Amino acid sequence: MGRRLVPLTLDNLPDLPGRCRSCVFWELDPVSGEAAVRAGKPGPEKEAWISAVLLEWGSCGRVVYVDDVPVGFVLFAPPAYVPRSTAFPTSPVSPDAVQLITGLIVPEYQGQGLGRVMVQTVAKDVLRRGFKAIEAFGDARSEPTRCVLPADHLLAVGFKTVRPHPVHPRLRLNLRTTLSWKEDVEMALDRLLGAVQKEPVLRPL
Repeated sequence: MGRRLVPLTLDNLPDLPGRCRSCVFWELDPVSGEAAVRAGKPGPEKEAWISAVLLEWGSCGRVVYVDDVPVGFVLFAPPAYVPRSTAFPTSPVSPDAVQLITGLIVPEYQGQGLGRVMVQTVAKDVLRRGFKAIEAFGDARSEPTRCVLPADHLLAVGFKTVRPHPVHPRLRLNLRTTLSWKEDVEMALDRLLGAVQKEPVLRPL
C-alpha cells in the first residue's frame, strides 16, 4: 500500500472530501461566510484563502493519498489567517501557537495510522517555523458542529484546556522540543482525525 503525504495547494484542493473543498466556515468571518454561501461562491473564496496563505505564510495543510486515492486531510494556520476564530468566545489563539483548524480521514481508512502521520508532519512544520504549540477550539456539546473538532477528542490526545467554556473551550498541545512522540499520543491523534464527521457544513456559532 503506497502512502503519500503532500502539501495542500490549489492543484489538489479538489481532492478534499465532499463539501470540505468549498467549505468556508473557518476561512471567512461569520457574516462574510454566510454571504459567500448565499451568493453561491464558497468555492472561489476557499481558493482565494488558500492562495493568500500559501503566498504569505506557506503550506497550510496536508493531503494524504493511499495508492493515489485521496483519503484524508488536515488544515492548519496561524490565527491571523483564520477569521472565524475571532468569533469564538474563547479567542484569541495564543501568539506562539498555530491553530489546528480541521481535518479528517475517510472512514474506510481510519485506524491505519494515517492521522498520526499527518499530525506528526504538522508538528514538525510548526516547530520548524518557530511555533511552540498547536491550539484548537473544541466543541463540548454532545453533538458537535461538524466543522469544529470535538473537545473530548482533543483532550484525549493530550490537549489541555487553556480557556474553559461550556460550548467552545480553547485547548492547547505544547510541542516537544524533540519529535519523539509517545505511541499512545500518536494513536490518539490518529483517532482524533478519524472522529471528524465527513461532511462539514457552514453553521452559525
